[in-house]
Amino acid sequence: DAVGILILCLCLASAAAALDFRYHHTEELEEYLRGVHASHPSLTHLHSIGRSVEGRDLWVLVLGRFPTQHKIGIPEFKYVANMHGDETVGREILLHLIDFLVTSYGRDPVITRLLNNTRVHIMPTMNPDGFEATKVPDCYYTRGRYNKNGEDLNRNFPDAFENNSASIQPETRAVMDWIKNETFVLSANLHGGALVASYTFDNGNPVTGSLKGYSRSPDDDVFIHLAKTYSSNHASMYKGTGCDNRQTFPEGITNGYSWYQLEGGMQDYNYVWGQCFEITLELSCCKYPPADQLEKFWRDNKVALIEYMKQVHLGVKGQVTDKNGNPIPNAIVEAKGRPHVCPYRTNEQGEYFLLLLPGTYVINATVPGFKSMLKTVEIPDTTGNFSALKQDFSFPEVSDQIRPRVASCPKIPLYQELARASAAVKPTIHILVLMTAMLAIFK
Repeated sequence: DAVGILILCLCLASAAAALDFRYHHTEELEEYLRGVHASHPSLTHLHSIGRSVEGRDLWVLVLGRFPTQHKIGIPEFKYVANMHGDETVGREILLHLIDFLVTSYGRDPVITRLLNNTRVHIMPTMNPDGFEATKVPDCYYTRGRYNKNGEDLNRNFPDAFENNSASIQPETRAVMDWIKNETFVLSANLHGGALVASYTFDNGNPVTGSLKGYSRSPDDDVFIHLAKTYSSNHASMYKGTGCDNRQTFPEGITNGYSWYQLEGGMQDYNYVWGQCFEITLELSCCKYPPADQLEKFWRDNKVALIEYMKQVHLGVKGQVTDKNGNPIPNAIVEAKGRPHVCPYRTNEQGEYFLLLLPGTYVINATVPGFKSMLKTVEIPDTTGNFSALKQDFSFPEVSDQIRPRVASCPKIPLYQELARASAAVKPTIHILVLMTAMLAIFK
């Protein structure tokens, strides 16, 4: 009856509203996410992208004007927390971010525009088993860091520089499939144990600058900007004081490799194979701090979390179509002078998104087997408009009768050949060409 339905709705609304500052275990976390979705069904979509070793769901709450599916021109953004089960601040902060977004939508013009023009995916925990296994909260390392199989999920992804021998875990596989099935443009993963924004590459070799202690990606300028966006909007990260006297991070940021070398990390995987720029946010000196500090952590990070999300609208985006206006998937679209070793390609709708800082760029669109198309663009600062600059490409000689071949994307480590070549005494012409091309990429 109507009274029963009303009572149920009120109960769901109060469940969604009653988010307090404490740690939420699996059942409470699920109940909270279900409550939010029930209270905001048109703004949210709740789904599980897979299961942990012990069978816990890996929940993702999607927020936006079109939460259930990708819409042309609207970029996809994600936050992932708690991939180390004993690093817990991010897990709770993301629940409070969800609360803030759904209660501000329609009231706060900035949040309303952000969610109208962005599809936001939030995964509060990638390692629920590790969280539940951490019985005694501790500032330092516990076994709960790992998944149930004793694997470190942030050493478990394919690596661009070395053959990663770790067997891929269910949680890692779920995230890899998720990345493959969405057009993610920007991302951050939330950790604890330090206070710094760390960016790609986490691993490297002489070509990317590892001999000088810094592993530089082709988009190093964008990554520095992204890391600084977070640190400068955080209550104290920008001060760069770190967590003890030995470690300082100027401006609160660091290149991952400069800090320490890491094989099989999630942020490098996102960038190389997922076409998604991801940084790693270390949010607390203490990995699992007392619950009475959570409110302060939320206050310290709130502005930074929102400002970072806006950066998904940097740069240029558009569609690549054939002579009949049909989308061309798998066309390569990259800015000249910064090609990716695994080329950045259009999705099923023929769309591309390139994060670039304001400036003049030549955008090169290539349909394999056809002549490339170059367009010069002047990119303004677009984050305030909640839309990147739009630049479409139409290929008049391509039709849906002619299916262009797909450019291959290597699955083996991409920089091995190079490392071997530099050790060779007499490089062949092939290797010299390869090295010249790679050096141009990393200039």
